[in-house]
Amino acid sequence: MSDLSTRLIHHPYRPPEGFDAVAPGVHKASTVLFKDVHALRTQEWADKSGYTYGLHGTPTTFTLEERIATIEGGQYCVLAPSGLSALTLVDMSFLRQGDEVLLPDNAYGPGKAFAAGELAHWGITHRYYDPLDPADLVSRLSPATRLVWIEAPGSITLEFPDIPALVAAVRQANDGRAPERRILTALDNTWGAGIAFRPFDLGVDISMQALTKYPSGGADVLMGSVVTRDHALHHQLLMCHMRLGLGVSGNDTELVLRGLASMPLRYQTQDATTRALATWMQDQPGVVRVLHPALAGSPGHEAWAREATAAACLFSAVFDERFSQSQIDAFCDRLRLFRPGWSWAGPISLCAPYNVPAIRTRPWAHKGGLVRFAIGLESADDLRADLAQALAALHT
Repeated sequence: MSDLSTRLIHHPYRPPEGFDAVAPGVHKASTVLFKDVHALRTQEWADKSGYTYGLHGTPTTFTLEERIATIEGGQYCVLAPSGLSALTLVDMSFLRQGDEVLLPDNAYGPGKAFAAGELAHWGITHRYYDPLDPADLVSRLSPATRLVWIEAPGSITLEFPDIPALVAAVRQANDGRAPERRILTALDNTWGAGIAFRPFDLGVDISMQALTKYPSGGADVLMGSVVTRDHALHHQLLMCHMRLGLGVSGNDTELVLRGLASMPLRYQTQDATTRALATWMQDQPGVVRVLHPALAGSPGHEAWAREATAAACLFSAVFDERFSQSQIDAFCDRLRLFRPGWSWAGPISLCAPYNVPAIRTRPWAHKGGLVRFAIGLESADDLRADLAQALAALHT
């Protein structure tokens, strides 16, 4: 080989075995090389016994999948490019034309939009149930129901459902059903992150997370995961994942792996700060209610106290109806440390005002506006001072 390009591409040097370090290696590939044609034809990826193509896994992505499965208390995990893509992967893996999916009324908005858009176009219907009333779920289960989503807590308004009661309702409905028509339960466990409670111990079939949030922790990565304990469900997810061509990059996987080691510490710190600020916020003039599962009186608090040992970095404040939306927006704009922005669980605190009646099918109990706060890693005293100065301006 006289040509420099050929000699570099086919260079014989291989580094010695035995290198070890704290951080897992970052493997990036579209093409995976095989030792011979027999290996090319027979090597398997679905059981993680080998590698065939970059989309189907590398040592880096397999490592993250195994660690996420451990965190969630599951056995099998598949990664997706975002939390939303993980959610839609569950829908597409298990729903077919003529099926029905039931969603909690306080479900994540883009998940609702997927049901009303793509799923409806494919002949899959959806209905909403009251997540705080298992009897309401029972009344809506039908022969067409194939999947029930659970969120703990609900998006924006943070009601914490009685997960075992909802799961029990679905299991009762499954009595006498053919195995292929069994209703599945899928939990959006982004808030719990595998830390606040263990989803499979509460009976759910599938646990989905936006790794964008706590596992990453840096507000700079988009990724999702779907975890199960059931091999047949995992295989169905994996085959749909393959046919959709979903994949995650080695660099993004590296960042999430790096975030995992500090995740319990960050969760604990943000939990403590959030509870302190939510408790303080309850006593502020013009705030009629604070929604946070760990606060007595918040919807679903009793269920949270039974099932969970921690709480994430979110709370929502409902303002007195005398304040207009423009006044509430101005309050958010006056905040100096809290920045307007979506997502949460990163280092910086965020705020976002919502028009709750516009995103619910059921009547909202309050007439005032709502602001959701996501608490970062700043000092509780500094964040409290920031809230105080913006609240003071709201009353002038």
